Amino acid sequence: MATTTAAGTSGYRGRFAPSPTGPLHFGSLVAAVASHADARSAGGQWLLRIEDVDVARARAGASDAILATLERFGFGWDGPVWRQSLRGEAYAEALSRLDALGLVYACACTRRELAGAPLSSIGERIYPGTCRDRALRPAAGIASASRVAWRLRVPATPAGFVDRHYGPQSQDLAVEVGDFVLRRSDGLYAYQLAVVVDDAAQGITDVVRGADLLASTARQVCLQRLLGYPAPRYLHVPVAIDARGDKLSKQTRAPALSGDPLPALLAAWRFLGQAAPADAPGSVAEFWAHAAAHWEPRRLAPAQTLPAPPIFAGQPAAAAQR
Repeated sequence: MATTTAAGTSGYRGRFAPSPTGPLHFGSLVAAVASHADARSAGGQWLLRIEDVDVARARAGASDAILATLERFGFGWDGPVWRQSLRGEAYAEALSRLDALGLVYACACTRRELAGAPLSSIGERIYPGTCRDRALRPAAGIASASRVAWRLRVPATPAGFVDRHYGPQSQDLAVEVGDFVLRRSDGLYAYQLAVVVDDAAQGITDVVRGADLLASTARQVCLQRLLGYPAPRYLHVPVAIDARGDKLSKQTRAPALSGDPLPALLAAWRFLGQAAPADAPGSVAEFWAHAAAHWEPRRLAPAQTLPAPPIFAGQPAAAAQR
């Protein structure tokens, strides 16, 4: 059963948007605590969205498990839970708007053909523009064409924004990313388009999430401008890594959150550099009361990654395979 709380009155609307690829782990908890504390400290709303647009990666039962864990850890969200898997029509409408402006094109390049593309400074393959000027227009139209991806014609002007923690950010998408995919060749919409459409539809004013998404934010800012959407404020927080330097995730065998929620919440609070309570909270509710009253983003560490407490880091994948 979804947890609901009284709506905020400040105009602030934040959100937490996990992907149902597995259970929540300490890295997920860090991002959730930061976004929830930021919203509640501002007297705002905190919305919950399940980002299951990539249905092939979603695991059966993972969404329900995530909701149950969030409830157990005392998170309260405002309004119904949104699910991207039910939002295809909204994404199609946004893509059609961009198409009407001449800003998208069909791309028949395969992964093998793009494997040799140069790597950018952010570690991603730069699309070389192979199909940009081809007259490739499937008869089925943009809504139902298969076996081709649809890419955005990236503007030549850099996309920039000011992160509340890491400061001014600017990225020349044409140089560092190239024309990026909005709808994949298998018919699924890309995260970059889906997240922009959903943030606008939900009236999100503030996005608080892990610094691993900092490098992709310029793409979202670019789409917001082209679609005429307001840009939310961004606050990226350090990401938890294991002993090998890998981000905690299902792939790196990060253990699921279990046991008493309070020690994990306090560990996430310390990880975020926040001031410890003068008196140790005796319950999850007391922890959240402290978090709402004492959240200070200025205390966040300047690094983009930090070691997770060993108890939450799990076993490195390479070691587990020996």
